[in-house]
Amino acid sequence: MLAAVTKGVGAMELAEVADPPSPGPGDVLLSPEAVGICGSDYHFFGGHLSDAAGGSQFPRVQGHEVAGTISAVGPGCRAGLTAGQRVAMFPLRACGHCYPCTVGRENTCDNFLLTGVHADGGLQQRLVLADEQVFPIDVADPAVAATAEPVSIAVRAVNRARVQPGERVVVLGAGPIGQCIAVVAAERGARLLLVDLQDSRLELAADLGADTLRWGDADQVVDVARRWADGGGPPVVFDATGVAPAVQAMLAMVASAGRAVQVGMSNEIAAVRVGLLTEKELDVLGVSCCNASEFGEAVAVVERNTDKLARLVSHQYPLAEAPAAIRFAMDNPTQVMKVVIRCDT
Repeated sequence: MLAAVTKGVGAMELAEVADPPSPGPGDVLLSPEAVGICGSDYHFFGGHLSDAAGGSQFPRVQGHEVAGTISAVGPGCRAGLTAGQRVAMFPLRACGHCYPCTVGRENTCDNFLLTGVHADGGLQQRLVLADEQVFPIDVADPAVAATAEPVSIAVRAVNRARVQPGERVVVLGAGPIGQCIAVVAAERGARLLLVDLQDSRLELAADLGADTLRWGDADQVVDVARRWADGGGPPVVFDATGVAPAVQAMLAMVASAGRAVQVGMSNEIAAVRVGLLTEKELDVLGVSCCNASEFGEAVAVVERNTDKLARLVSHQYPLAEAPAAIRFAMDNPTQVMKVVIRCDT
């Protein structure tokens, strides 16, 4: 069968690989249909994935934002899974015995295994997964179904932030994750302000119902955001960029007793005046992957918001053009929202 294999830093090649075995007990055979490409794929491809995330391990079949069809169900799988069923893939597998796992935070497992990063992922024509990793999804377009994974990060972020109806929420970064956070927070009854450098992303955010602000001078952005939130600052701010100036702006603009939620990932270092955290008594929250129940929530969000999430898919490529697709995505950030690779064409 055909797979796109990342052989080393910046080197993805199409290759014929062995067919997977028949699914064993508790496993399903999945035929991927659509695989979204995201920033963590860029980090892996470029050899920049942090040691805390497991590093970039080659060779690897990437792809953790996956929608596909079940081709076969192994013995002992949970009820409700059948051949021919479209599913979204939950990529995380936890060890079950480290400290985070024992306190119900298995999404931050110290020994986690992420399909598409630590094990071969969706950029191939078939793969075997544990039945706990597939969630039936009633969405006609597999490219939209594949957005369940980024939406799951947004669900985790909004849950961590404890977003309440009527709250004013600022999202720094209007890329796919920022847009997904806005969709989930809006469902919770929040009012949104999205901040970004790119006018096209802000136009999309406005079309989806958010207020928008173009990033310029950081102090000016902080001032406008605080006034937008009636002067005291927004009670919740998400950073979906991972860029140090945005992180600093998040902490400066959030209201006293507010929640500052870090979602964007990078290796940058942001200078923080320590007294700011104590003076405002902030809740500073990090967001990792979601847990299984939150992935189920994300599937439901996608099913309710297919039209909105379809607008995030800006480019689609067949599997045979996967190497060109990831390079295009990395080289053209102003043109790309979400690149999806179709494994069914």
